[in-house]
Amino acid sequence: MNKPVRLGIIGGNGWLGNAIAQAVVASGAVEPSCLTLSGRSGIRGTAEIRGAHWTRENGELVDRSDVVVLSVRPEQFPGVHIDAGGKLVISVMAGVSAQAISAQTRATKVVRSIPNAAAVIRRSFTPWFATTAVSPEDKRLVQVLFEACGDAAEVPLESHVDYCVGMTGSGAAFPALLVEAMVAHAVAQGMPRMFAERAAKGVVAGASQLFAGVDGDTAQIVQAMIGYRGTTAAALQAMLAAGFMDAVAEGLEAASAKAAAIVERPDATEQ
Repeated sequence: MNKPVRLGIIGGNGWLGNAIAQAVVASGAVEPSCLTLSGRSGIRGTAEIRGAHWTRENGELVDRSDVVVLSVRPEQFPGVHIDAGGKLVISVMAGVSAQAISAQTRATKVVRSIPNAAAVIRRSFTPWFATTAVSPEDKRLVQVLFEACGDAAEVPLESHVDYCVGMTGSGAAFPALLVEAMVAHAVAQGMPRMFAERAAKGVVAGASQLFAGVDGDTAQIVQAMIGYRGTTAAALQAMLAAGFMDAVAEGLEAASAKAAAIVERPDATEQ
C-alpha cells in the first residue's frame, strides 16, 4: 500500500461502522483525512474522529473513496443507491449475497465479511470472502483493515460466510449468555448477585485465555478435564447429557435462518 487508502463507510455512525472507523484509524491503516463516513441521521457515532469527513450523501462518499464499506442493516440495503463501479466494496451485512451487492452497486470487486460486537474492543474475529475480481493487493488490504478490529481470515466459499453469521457473528454474545446462566443458578442457590456476576465474568473472560492462542486445543482441554473424573468432569458430562451441543447447534442454525429471512422479507427485524 504505497498510497494512502481512501476509505468510505456507509453507516459510519452505527455501532459497527463506527467501531471499524475507530479501529482502522487507531491502527494507522487509514489516515483520518482519507476517511469518509455517512449516516442517514447525521449523528456522528459514539466518538468524533478528528480529521474525518462526514456526509449524509452516499454518492459523495463513493466519490471520495477507493474502498467502500457497506455497514447498514440488511433490510436497509435496498435503499442504498450508489454507483461503485471500479471500487472495492466490502459488506459487513448478514445474508446479502455478493451477487446482490454487485447488481445494486455496479461493483465487481466485492468482499463479504461478518465482524462481531467485539470489534468495539478490537477483538472481533472476522471471516471474509472475496469475489474473483478482487486482486491479491485488495485482499491484503482487506486483511489489514479487519486485523485492525482483531483477527481475520479469508474463507474459500461464500457459503462459509453465511454459516459464520451464527458462529462468529452472533457468537460473541454466547459467552454473555453463559455468564447469565451461571449467575442465575448461583443467585437461586442464595449467592449474592454482585459476587455471582463477578465470579462468572471472571471465569468466562479469564479462563477463555487457555485456548486464545493458536496452540489452544479445545477438544484436548475438554477431554483432559473429563479424564480427571473430578468435579469439572461431572459438570461437563451433565451439560452434554442435557443437550448442550444440540442447543448450540440450534442457535447457530437460527442465526443463519434469521439472516436469510431478513433479506427475503425486508420488514423483518434483525436481532
